[in-house]
Amino acid sequence: MSSDTGDAPSDPFLHPAFFYRDSHEYLSGTMEFIRAGLANAEPVAVAVPAENLDLLRDALGADAGAVRLLDMSVAGRNPGRIIPGVLRAFTDRHPDSRVRIIGEPIWAGRSALEYPACAQHEALINTAFAGRAATMLCPYDIARLDPGVLDDALMSHPTSIDTGVESISPSYDPDRVVAAYNQALPEPPAAAGVLDFDEASLADIRYAATEFARDAGMSSERGTDLELAVAEATTNSVVHGGGRGIFALWSAGRQIICQVRDRGYIADPLAGRLPVPGFHRGGRGLLLVNQLCDLVRMHTTPLGTTLQMHFAQ
Repeated sequence: MSSDTGDAPSDPFLHPAFFYRDSHEYLSGTMEFIRAGLANAEPVAVAVPAENLDLLRDALGADAGAVRLLDMSVAGRNPGRIIPGVLRAFTDRHPDSRVRIIGEPIWAGRSALEYPACAQHEALINTAFAGRAATMLCPYDIARLDPGVLDDALMSHPTSIDTGVESISPSYDPDRVVAAYNQALPEPPAAAGVLDFDEASLADIRYAATEFARDAGMSSERGTDLELAVAEATTNSVVHGGGRGIFALWSAGRQIICQVRDRGYIADPLAGRLPVPGFHRGGRGLLLVNQLCDLVRMHTTPLGTTLQMHFAQ
C-alpha cells in the first residue's frame, strides 16, 4: 500500500481505516496486511464478521494456522468487550513483539441501537493503545455502510486507506466521536418494572431480575449472567453513584433490557473497557458487565449516569 502521510509518526501505534467496496478489494488489502505481518514474524490476529472470516481463511490456506482467527459477530457482539476481550487479550500475550490486528467491529448487519457503542469503541482504541507497538487495520464496507459511518471512521482513525493509498484523515478527532455518541437513552416503556434501590435492597433487585428472566424463558446460564451483571451495576450505584438508584426492567422482542440510573458520573470513557491487573482491588464491575451482556449502552454526565444492559434470550 502506498502512502502520502509523510514522515512516520512518533507513536508506534498505527490505526488506519481500510475502505473497500467488494470482496476483491477486501482480500487485496487485508491479505497484503497479513502477509507482511507473517513475513516480519509479527503475531497476527483477525477479528471480522463470519462472512469475511471465511474469505480470509480460504485465502490463507495453509497459513491460516499461523493467524488468530475470531468471528467478531461473536467475540465482539457487545462492542464494549472488544478492547479487553479481543484486542488487549491478543496484544498482552505478545508483550515483546509488534503485533498486527484486523478488527472489523462495524458491518452492514449492525443495528442502529448497536452503532453508537461501535463508534465509541473505534474512537477509544486510540487512547487505549497509545504507545503500544501495534497496527490495527479496521475495514469499512463503503458500498453498504451509511455515509455517516464513514464520516465517523475518518474522525476516529488518524489515517485511511482507499484503493491502496493511505492518507491522513483531515477530520481526525476521536474525542468528538466519543462525546457525540454519549447520547441520552430512550426511556423505559410504560410497561417496564421500575424499582428504587439502595444498599439494603440490592438482593431484592437481583431476585426481581432473575425471576423476570426465568418467566421470560431465558436459559438458566444466561439468567445467571443477567443476575451477575445486575448485581455489579447496582452495587456500583450504591458505592459510586450516590448510594441509591433506579432500576428498570423490560422485554423488547427477543431481548431483556435492564436499566440502572444513579447520580454518579463516569468521567473515564475507557471505564469497563480495559483489563484490570490481578493485584488491583476493585475496578472490575463495568468490565464484568461488558463481558456478560450482548450490548451495553451508557449515557453519563455530571448530573448522573444511565446504564442499559441488553441480553438476548
